[in-house]
Formats: sequence, C-alpha cells, structure tokens
Amino acid sequence: MSDSYSATVSHLAGLAARGRFGRLRRGLEKEGLRVDRAGRIAATPHPHALGSKLTHPHITTDYSEALLEYITPVYCRPGDALDFLADLHRFSYRHLGEELIWPASMPARLDGNDSVIIADYGSSNVGTMKHVYRKGLDVRYGRIMQAIAGIHYNLSLPDELWEVLRQRDGAVDMSLDDYRSSRYFGLIRNFRRHSWLLLYLFGASPALDRSFLPEGNIPDKLQAHGRDTLVSPYATSLRMSDLGYQNKVQAQLKICFNSLSNYVGTLRHAISTPWPAYEALGVRDGTDWQQLNANILQIENEYYSDIRPKRVTRHNETPSQALEARGVEYIEVRCLDLDPFLPLGIDEQRLRFIDTFMMWCLLSESPWIPDEECDRLDDNRRLVVERGRDPELRLLQDGHRRSVADWGGEILAEMGRAAEVLDALEEGSPHARAVAAFEPWLGDPSLTPSGRLLARLETTGEEFIEAILSLAEEHADRLRQEGVESARAATFEQMVGTSHQQQRDIEVADTQRFEEFLGDYFTSASEPRVAMASQGNA
Repeated sequence: MSDSYSATVSHLAGLAARGRFGRLRRGLEKEGLRVDRAGRIAATPHPHALGSKLTHPHITTDYSEALLEYITPVYCRPGDALDFLADLHRFSYRHLGEELIWPASMPARLDGNDSVIIADYGSSNVGTMKHVYRKGLDVRYGRIMQAIAGIHYNLSLPDELWEVLRQRDGAVDMSLDDYRSSRYFGLIRNFRRHSWLLLYLFGASPALDRSFLPEGNIPDKLQAHGRDTLVSPYATSLRMSDLGYQNKVQAQLKICFNSLSNYVGTLRHAISTPWPAYEALGVRDGTDWQQLNANILQIENEYYSDIRPKRVTRHNETPSQALEARGVEYIEVRCLDLDPFLPLGIDEQRLRFIDTFMMWCLLSESPWIPDEECDRLDDNRRLVVERGRDPELRLLQDGHRRSVADWGGEILAEMGRAAEVLDALEEGSPHARAVAAFEPWLGDPSLTPSGRLLARLETTGEEFIEAILSLAEEHADRLRQEGVESARAATFEQMVGTSHQQQRDIEVADTQRFEEFLGDYFTSASEPRVAMASQGNA
C-alpha cells in the first residue's frame, strides 16, 4: 500500500465525515430470459401488459423478445435500487402467466438459432434501426450468444468529491469535466488490470445446457454432466469466456483506455471502417435489411467490454459524441453474472463490495497501459474465467506468478482502507463488512456462486436446466407473494399506457424513409463534437 494512497484515503475519510461530499450514485440494468415451465426459452411476444419495449423507461428487452431488461433509476443507496428492481420483478409476475424469469446467465433450453426471436420495436425509424441492428448481430455472431444474460452496474461519484481530488492533485488548470474524465479513465485502467477478482468472486456460470452449442462442437474444456449438461470444473464465468461475449474482429481494435480521445477515436474508426467478412454477408437482400452496415461495428454499442465510460446522450447524439462534448459522467460495469441463488441475481452486500473495489481502483496509482501490456491485458481475466477455482492457478503480476488467494488478499487489504471513505458517509460500516464477508471466498472457492452451482449439480445429479428451473420457481413463488409498493404499482400501471402511446406518437410522426434516416444518422455519428465542450461546462 503506497504512502500516497494511504494519505489520500485518510484525507477523504476526514472530509466525508464532515459532510464535504455525498454518496456515490448508482443504478442497475438486469437481464433475464422469459422461459416456459419446461425450462425452454419463451416463444411468446413481449407482454403487452408490461408496456412498450421501445419507450418504457424501466422495462424493455435486450436482444430478443424473450430477454427482459429492467432498468432502475439512479439512487444514492444501493438498497433503494434493489427495492425498485424487486418491484419491477413483482409487477412483471402479475402479467407473465405461467412463464418464469430465468435466474442464470447461461440460457435456458434452446432449439437452434431461430428459437431466439429477435425483438421487434415497431414500425418507426428508431424502432426499425434497433431491430436491424439485432439482425446484424445475428448474421455476424448468431442469435444464441445473444441469449446470455447479465447485470450492468452504473456508478458515478459526486461532483464535490471530484473537486476535492482536483484540488489535491493540483490540477486546477484543468476543467472539472476534463479532470473527471481523466480520473475515470485511470479507474478503468485499474479495473481492467484487476477485474479478474470480480470474476472469481461473483462469476456464476460454470455450466450450460448442450443446446447452447452446435451439435458435435464441444470444446475440450467442457465435460459432460448427465445427458444434457456440460460443465467446466474450475470455471467461474463461461459467460465471459470465449463461449460468451467475445469477438475476434473487435479484438484488433486495441482499446486500452489510456485517454478519452483514444477511446472515442478508436470507436469512431470502427463504426466507419468496412470489414471484408461483413461486406460478404451483405447489408441488404433486396429490400430486406440484413445489418445496419458492413463496418467493424454497426454502432458503438456493439463493442463488447467488461467496463465502459458513459455519458447520458442528448437528442441526435451518439454515446461517443456525448463523451467528447461533456466528458465521462459515470462508469458501467458489465462483467457481472446473475447469481441464480439470488432472486434478483445480486444483493446489497455485493454492490457495497463493488463500490469499494471501484473506489480502490480510482484512488490507487494507475499508469497508462503500454502497447505490450495492452496485448496481454485480458490474460489474467481469461485464466480466472476458465480456471479461477483451480488451486494450482497462478496469475501474472509484474513478471511474478501469484495465486488468486495471495494477490486477492492483498487487494482486499487495500480495499479495507477505501471502505473507510465510503463508510464515513454511512451509519455503521457496510462497506468494510462487505469486504470482510468475501475475504473467506479467496481461500475457499466452494463458497463462490460458481462453486456452489457445480456442487449442487454434483450432489443432486440434476441437469443444469433442472437446477436453474427449480431456483426460478422458488424465486417466482416468493416474488409473486410479495406486493409491489402501492404508489409504485400505480406508477407502473400508468407507464404501460403512456409508453404504448409514446410509441404510437413516434410512429405517426415519422415521415422520412428508413434509408434516409439511417444515412443521416451515420453522417451525424461521424462528426466530432469537441466544439460543444464549452456548452457542457456551462
């Protein structure tokens, strides 16, 4: 633990105790497949009674009609975000009939590519663009990969804290927006170097159903369990492995998160540079759109990463343009599996741990990533994803081999100091307790969600589908019995009608041909927005 880190933590903890800055702000995005009572992916449309998936602010879909996505508002207390997320589940169960929400990241039983029905967002240009984008993902990667689910955790620090850090760093010549962006990218670099720790602790996908893979194409790292289940004995998160959201074409982008300009420039290059294999697929088949374009990325959201810098966009503005114009506003953590043993896939103690980990990433030294490190940035992550619970596993740190328990224990010790800053804003010590709660998991992999799931399969002899379906039924019974908070229930009901009307209004207002709409979008997306920075500071 460096003297600089320790001194900064002590300084910030003292200021926090005196109320000089407030709590972190956080929100959740949680996905979950709708399934039938046999554990098969649902073939039914998104329930009309849940509202329009195009315009509803909290209930939508991700890739397919069956992949629900819940979005919470931003809260200062993680428990409030979880309460809202729970009410979204309870409200949904009023309208799902016999269907269940699948609580695991790896999908329910599939019946080939076509069983994953692409989401339909209506006839408007923006709805058509969302649909065609998903068709593009199908022709590029297949639909089955898009049936995987996870949790995205959005986190931002209060402006008052950024001002304190800017003063302490002597960076008063930088605008607050520029300073905040620079420090957020430092946080991201540390996250990328150490995200293996979150994958070890919270990875929950060491098994999958055979229907996820093409028949006869079983990787050597997977072993048979029963008739229909494949397991990887030491894996933590097959979702984050090369079986999940990975793409060799995107790997050549080499985004190392050293600066905002590099990040934005690389993404802009990717959405404007053709890729021969995608050109061969064709953008259109007659009048039928196959993909939005034949470039490395159709749009920026196609870039897969375990963490992203984000900024709320304005009308007719892409994510990169928003970042360029006004800097980084918050961070999106994207590497979290659903824990099938938890009704919401995550709980408050884990969120408190992640908060502390992120604060540690922010306050620790974070040098730029040189090219040679960029090439192997994901090596430790890949090892933990595939063999994280193997007691013989060794990770590489500065040329030395270290065990997960040894290196992880060192990180948790330093995180204990970061917890002091966050707990100075709370009653009690919830962040310190969270760090202490997960420390035993480093030495005992059987305590992790991936370890627990494999132990259940081995002990009971259940298939993956059987075990997860049983958990889904338990969670559904509990959530159905719990009532939605009354005022929130009324709001949800109102949002259903409002969102459907908003979709109709958008469709009626559209007068432009889709081809022209798309051309205007990509013309605008290619334009830098640096000149707007002064407006963002106003």
